[in-house]
Amino acid sequence: MFHTQSDVVFIKGLKVEAVIGVYDWERAITQPLLIDIVLETDISRATVSDDVSDALSYKEVCDDVSEWCKEIQAKLLEHLAGQISDKVFAKYDCQKITLSIAKPTAIAQADAVGVQITRYAPASTNELTTKEAAKEVNVSQADDA
Repeated sequence: MFHTQSDVVFIKGLKVEAVIGVYDWERAITQPLLIDIVLETDISRATVSDDVSDALSYKEVCDDVSEWCKEIQAKLLEHLAGQISDKVFAKYDCQKITLSIAKPTAIAQADAVGVQITRYAPASTNELTTKEAAKEVNVSQADDA
């Protein structure tokens, strides 16, 4: 399918204090994280209605991501990023997420170190069913030939 639009909602520089790290001393403290989130989602209803109920709530996403960072208490930023992206797809209607998580105090010689991941939403059950049905039709047609 050809898409004629691409919409994103972004959050830049979300500040979160969380337990993160592999060393014993890191497990005993919280450290600052800086998080950037780009969510590809359809905002067309909100562009027409000008109604907040048709929009993705930036505050809700920020609150959720902050809470998840505190709950997960990951050792690795990579793990934390993967867990957050899974939770975003489970809760919010978006097709793609690009998530950057930085530890600004991890390396004295660097402003920050971190990870960035891009993930696509898992196919819905309906999409899988449609694809499987199309595959079966193609196989059936090939058998008839």
